[in-house]
Amino acid sequence: MLEPEYMEEEPKPAADAGPETGKTETKAPEKPREKSGEKEGAAVKSRYRTLLVRYGLIGLVGQFRHSERDIPPGVTHVIINTERGMEIGEIISPFCHKRGNVFCTDEDLDHYYQVSGPNYPFTRTGRIIRFANEQDLNEQRHLRKNALAEQRYCEELIQKHNLKMTLVAVEHLFGGDRIIYYFMAEGRVDFRNLVKELAQEYQTRIEMRQVGARDEARLIADFEICGRQCCCKNFLKVLQPVNMKMAKLQKTTLDPNKISGRCGRLKCCLRYENEVYEELQKHLPRVGSTVLVEKGPGVVVETQVLTQLVKIRMNDNRIMAVANEEILERNYKVPEGLLKPEESRAAPRRQEEKAPPVPPEKEPPAAEGQAGPGEGRKKKRRRKRKKKKSGEAPGNEADREQNSPGEPENGQV
Repeated sequence: MLEPEYMEEEPKPAADAGPETGKTETKAPEKPREKSGEKEGAAVKSRYRTLLVRYGLIGLVGQFRHSERDIPPGVTHVIINTERGMEIGEIISPFCHKRGNVFCTDEDLDHYYQVSGPNYPFTRTGRIIRFANEQDLNEQRHLRKNALAEQRYCEELIQKHNLKMTLVAVEHLFGGDRIIYYFMAEGRVDFRNLVKELAQEYQTRIEMRQVGARDEARLIADFEICGRQCCCKNFLKVLQPVNMKMAKLQKTTLDPNKISGRCGRLKCCLRYENEVYEELQKHLPRVGSTVLVEKGPGVVVETQVLTQLVKIRMNDNRIMAVANEEILERNYKVPEGLLKPEESRAAPRRQEEKAPPVPPEKEPPAAEGQAGPGEGRKKKRRRKRKKKKSGEAPGNEADREQNSPGEPENGQV
């Protein structure tokens, strides 16, 4: 017997019933429809499993689907099909996978890569062809050795064509679909003839990719002074800009030799804690502003970001350090009659500047018949001028008398 809620509507003929059959059937209450995206996602999850794989010379990361039920023990590499062609990749953290599927959900992965930035090179378009065996690993080692010979041959051609470019590294894909040459150059380079000769030599697709100084370190760098592998080669995929302001905020040494990485630019690790430093800096008063503490007003001289300490110069020119929480009022207005510390120190200087200049002392007038101190000097200058005009060299009068011939006496010649 049908329940009352279904008895209200009259039965209608089924739409699928043909003209000869007069059967009728009642419709059951419709269940809430699932969203198409959720249904498709559930179907994909039920049909495919996914693994996180790192591949390529730069270390690109992608989530690839496969139909295997479990990962065989001891397998660390897989053969994948990407946009570039067939490649060999390394499974990222095999212990994060269970029965051939990654633990992380798609929402967690999306959140991670959104935080990493919109330019993070993450792909989901590829698929896993099979798990790599020992023969595949030997083939990969053989291709790496051949890449060194291919790099030497390309360098010879660069010298032959007099191209202003520096070859950094060569990557030969596992399937042999293409060879990628990474180079550095100051401007644009016409390497069409170079590509033709390389393609004729190796009979495969040639790709030339220009990189910068930081990408060069990502390709060939090994370890930094911290003892760890370079961040750009290990896990960084998007190299964000780093400026000197970050180093000043963290109060690190400003010696370029100590804060520069293998690429010659500022180290990427200066950016790791910059967000925390900026957040802590917002809680501190501005240097040069006046604040009020328990012992009176003072001017902020220096701040410590991590310890949240503030150095203040008091009215008596004492320097004291207080915690940021002990500041009673910021941007304090000093009442009239009470000079600010910087004003009290600058007041004597202002008075000295305003003092009238002392006039130079005048020489006392010379007495009658006596030459003043300045007249004797004037006479000496006049004598020298007369001697120069007459052609005589200025010298001692006694010397001139000895060197000059004597005058004839009594008219004798």
